[in-house]
Amino acid sequence: MSLNNTPSAERVHIAFFGKRNSGKSSLLNAVTNQNIAIVSDILGTTTDPVFKAMELLPLGAVMMIDTAGIDDEGELGIMRVQKTLRILNKTDIAVLVVDSIKGLTDYENNLIEKFRNKNIPYIIAYNKSDLKKISPRNENEINVSAVTGENIHELKELIAKQHGKIEDKKIVAHLLNKNDFVVLVVPIDESAPKGRLILPQVQTIRELLDNEMIPVVTRDTTLKETLASLGKKPALVITDSQVFGKVGKDIPADILLTSFSILMANYKSDLKALVKGVKAIDELKDGDKVLISEGCTHHRQCNDIGTVKLPKLLRKYTGKFLDFKWTSGTEFEEDLSGYKLIIHCGGCMLNEREMKYRLKCAVDQNVPMTNYGTAIAYMNGILKRSLSVFRDISAILEN
Repeated sequence: MSLNNTPSAERVHIAFFGKRNSGKSSLLNAVTNQNIAIVSDILGTTTDPVFKAMELLPLGAVMMIDTAGIDDEGELGIMRVQKTLRILNKTDIAVLVVDSIKGLTDYENNLIEKFRNKNIPYIIAYNKSDLKKISPRNENEINVSAVTGENIHELKELIAKQHGKIEDKKIVAHLLNKNDFVVLVVPIDESAPKGRLILPQVQTIRELLDNEMIPVVTRDTTLKETLASLGKKPALVITDSQVFGKVGKDIPADILLTSFSILMANYKSDLKALVKGVKAIDELKDGDKVLISEGCTHHRQCNDIGTVKLPKLLRKYTGKFLDFKWTSGTEFEEDLSGYKLIIHCGGCMLNEREMKYRLKCAVDQNVPMTNYGTAIAYMNGILKRSLSVFRDISAILEN
């Protein structure tokens, strides 16, 4: 992972939706000036969603997504439509491509309703303006032609305008001051990726540097020596969740402590809701089903945190026999009603919309959800301390 590369989860996700042969793929190719999507007159050419990470001026780093037609038919077509609808859960800006000759139909109107329900900024692009033009009803509608290039530049500008509605968030810099010392604890064991740091560590280091703060990286085995040699008390210690207990004992009580996972949960999701959900650990009973979900699909090592360390800690803390199930990557069950608790990773490989969608699924089905760092801190008895850096969140544990 290069410090100069923008991770996929940090890119603005721009998805193109519409009916078959409305010109979604052609328009996406015209906007990007690349042959990203296959174009054909045959209905249903686009089957699975197509993702392309790129730079798109004037926006910058984006993830472009082409989707299957929302009007696809047959058994396979229904599956394609379901995949298209799932893309809504990670879409930051939607471009609804409408065949200007046919105009808006129930398919497009249903999509517009979904955009509104999910608070997704959207644009209606009436394609094939070289054949017929539509009178735009508002500033978010535009006539374009993927064939002649009419208004393609204007469409880009309109997409960029929607980006202004997306909140610019920080991982940790908003909690600190310029020139603050921050110690980052990175354990190196058999589960650590060889020769590199994991994404949350890289992102946090880069953000601290960008905001003129001073990151000091050390291992859990050298933490005491690092603190002794600094010459001043760090403003914050950030640790990998796997060594939360050890680090909590190694640093003085007057030094603020949190974890990469907790910071990512606050950055990508709703930390207040995840803190409330952690209390469900104390209510688990023998045979209860617990879902442990990760946003990435990394190769699991022999002492993996999600499949080994976390279940072991839960069994030890609760003293109960628990029924665990795991999901990874884009997998996340729609029916969560059978679970008594969901524990999710920090979500570094998922964008904010996807993480908030997963949390909403749990909330809507009355299933408590928390995250790795919050759960591990709670079971180590240091969650209140780990939340003290968030002045408006730590009080939740008192209620």
